[in-house]
Amino acid sequence: MDPQQAARRIEELRRLIRRHDRLYYVEHAPEISDREYDRLYAELVALEAASPEHDDPTSPTRRVGGEPIAAFATLPHSTPMLSLQNTYTAEEAREFDARVRRELGVETPVAYAVELKVDGVAVALRYEEGRFARGLTRGDGLRGDDVTHNLRTLRGLPLRLAPHPRLGAPTLEVRGEVYFPRLAFEAHNRERQAEGDSPFANPRNAAAGTLKLLDPALAARRPLAIALYQLVDARRFGAARHSASLALMRELGLPVEPHTRLLPDIDAALASFAGFQALRRSLDYETDGVVLKVDDLDLQGRLGATGRAPRWGIAYKFETERAETRVREIVWQVGRTGAVTPVALFEPVRILGTTVQRATLHNADEIERLDVRVGDAVTIEKGGEIIPKVTGVLRDRRRGDEPPTALPARCPVCDDPLEREEGEVAIRCVNEHCPAQLKRRILHFASRGGLDIKQLGAAVVDALVDEGLVRDLADLYALDRARLVGLKIAEATRDDGKTSDVRLQERAAGKLLAAIVASRRPPLDRFLFALGIRHVGTHAARLLASRRGSLAALRAAPAADLEGIEGIGPVIAASVERYFARPQTGALLERLAAAGLRPAPPPAAPPAAPGGTDLTGLTFVLTGTLPRLSREAARALLESRGARVAATVSGKTSYVLAGADAGSKLARARALGIPILDEGALRAMLGIEGDAGPTGAPPPPPP
Repeated sequence: MDPQQAARRIEELRRLIRRHDRLYYVEHAPEISDREYDRLYAELVALEAASPEHDDPTSPTRRVGGEPIAAFATLPHSTPMLSLQNTYTAEEAREFDARVRRELGVETPVAYAVELKVDGVAVALRYEEGRFARGLTRGDGLRGDDVTHNLRTLRGLPLRLAPHPRLGAPTLEVRGEVYFPRLAFEAHNRERQAEGDSPFANPRNAAAGTLKLLDPALAARRPLAIALYQLVDARRFGAARHSASLALMRELGLPVEPHTRLLPDIDAALASFAGFQALRRSLDYETDGVVLKVDDLDLQGRLGATGRAPRWGIAYKFETERAETRVREIVWQVGRTGAVTPVALFEPVRILGTTVQRATLHNADEIERLDVRVGDAVTIEKGGEIIPKVTGVLRDRRRGDEPPTALPARCPVCDDPLEREEGEVAIRCVNEHCPAQLKRRILHFASRGGLDIKQLGAAVVDALVDEGLVRDLADLYALDRARLVGLKIAEATRDDGKTSDVRLQERAAGKLLAAIVASRRPPLDRFLFALGIRHVGTHAARLLASRRGSLAALRAAPAADLEGIEGIGPVIAASVERYFARPQTGALLERLAAAGLRPAPPPAAPPAAPGGTDLTGLTFVLTGTLPRLSREAARALLESRGARVAATVSGKTSYVLAGADAGSKLARARALGIPILDEGALRAMLGIEGDAGPTGAPPPPPP
């Protein structure tokens, strides 16, 4: 093949592969088999390798390339990425319509575009002269993280727009949601478990985590998809209506959510909601409602936006999906602190595209409140669209022979007697050597808030404990490759119905050992949380670490001294004192130290200038990435001046300290009128050397 023929064939193959990518990933209507596609792709790879002069960064073969990035750049959005106001009733939707017509000064009906609200991760994509150039996350609405390297791996996202007869190869920005298709998510979770990794909690979290990976090669292994819903400044491209802008995006080869309907008035829009709610059951992605948008773009421009949301659109949330099923069994599971909780196992039922067959009943009081029994017909729903829960018992369907649910007297795992402390709802197994408690303690130890040993998932922990390889936390640091490789972690059912063992492979064992070694120098507060001391959560652990400064000082502190720490009450103080006074705790800490585990003291707070502000009595919330201080250093700085650092924004919040990619906490602070500081403003408040930052000096602390 001569150079000219090679050049023509390369362009032909790129065009064919782009077309088949769109047919397969966007339109779900493939025209060729996987084998035929692979043959075209392999031919293109070979021709490009032989003809480097025809290199093109938008080639289908260039979706994954380059080295992992060191960190994410944070860049400004061309226009703010606002959040839609949520509504939940038809009355609220009609109020929105009345407000729209009132602000426009019209009495005639307003036409609306109604589209499904994909529950994913919002992104803004920029194309320059038809080529994909950059993609940002929503961030705080004004600035977002540059995740271009990971967005390029989405097979349904064109790296080059389709030629347009009127626009040619335009420069434009579009916005949409990146999501993890349900079936692909379930398959990927099975693969993770087979490799000994913990499964993702839900598709949205998995999509968000994938976009924040530094290595695009890892992102490419997760088959994310994207649905676009907005062409920014669409009137510049000749679109007079939102619905027309979606059609234009499709003409450019962009993946647009296909179920949008254009309806003449609010009555028709409301009538369409039932159909959308029924449709969601058959979709391969999560959706929790529909979006209502004024279709006329000139009217959208006249309506404008508040600082938080557009005035021309709302999100209408679906009713919680419910289903009926029958309880087959009520089992009791043991947690890391010995609490024994009931779990209802019921006949499998599908809700929102997933099959569920178990839900926690929380405690004995909840069983008594519901009076749930084996054999009962019950209603279940997905709380927050993720976690199933039993919401009611259909007593009129009882046969009459269902016995009341009895509380267990002995641990279902180790058979030791159970105890119930006065004033507590939980019943507990007090045998510290109970295998179920040990498994839960290990998972807690390795959790993200603890030592963050990501490869130590439930299947691996079960196998380690069941095989006697781990009898306490310190045994983790004695594991080696010889004992891990080949460890049975699950059973898989083959296509012929027979089962086969799933064993830990060499690569997964190596990753696990590397993660364990990397966990040997944790921050002191994370180590305290990881130990699983009763009543000590992440906030209490940070307070204890910042005030005591070392593990040795904390072990020596009596409860009376610990109570003197702001935010540490008598219950936590007594629990900490009891924990460190136990001989078995001392033995465990000695073994962990011998294995090389050395908790790092909290970072020292920057010195304050004379007269630095005392923050006692104030509550701060941290969000986003600060330019100079780490999250831990900022927390230590605030707490060293007497402030309390909370996890969520509420009416009791005094200030929000916001950095880049701040997200929903920043939006809530603005809605509540809470003062917002950047790092420079905080330094100015405390008299610490450094620039005041773009917000300038903050107002004085409230009394």
